[in-house]
Amino acid sequence: MTDQPSPKPELDDAALAFAAQVFESARSGDAERLTDLLGRGLPANIRNHNGDSLLMLASYHGHLDTSRVLLENGADPQLRNDKGQSPLAGAAFKGNLQMARLLLDQGADVESASPDGKTALMMAAMFNRSDIIELLLARGADPSRADMNGVTPLAAAQAMGAQDTPKLLTEAVAACS
Repeated sequence: MTDQPSPKPELDDAALAFAAQVFESARSGDAERLTDLLGRGLPANIRNHNGDSLLMLASYHGHLDTSRVLLENGADPQLRNDKGQSPLAGAAFKGNLQMARLLLDQGADVESASPDGKTALMMAAMFNRSDIIELLLARGADPSRADMNGVTPLAAAQAMGAQDTPKLLTEAVAACS
């Protein structure tokens, strides 16, 4: 006898509508509503159809207080979506220094990489986020680390035409040598 996976239960329209509202609360930064729902047992690490967690949505949209509430209630700062993106990489892409600091303070791995090997430092480099680069380097990011294609943060910054980050990364690589 082989074990067959159990079929996933079908959700009714009311459950689907509630789920959509929960994810919209994260997207819109409704910390009060999420605090209430988490207190009633809502799992902090639930994900939507794209694998985005509540923290991924709140942090990507820049909602610091909502992200803090989620983290205080057990949200995993390392939980990636279906594309392998992390909340820290999203904060680096968006250039949100306070969010990047919060995520790092709450356990996000500065060296964590997506499936293609890109780190938050590479994202910050590509989009000329100097303040994020300084934070990531101070927290131990490796300026010489390459992605799966051999592209370093410096090469990524240069390829994207970033104006300020190549100088920071050149100095960081030299300091590590």
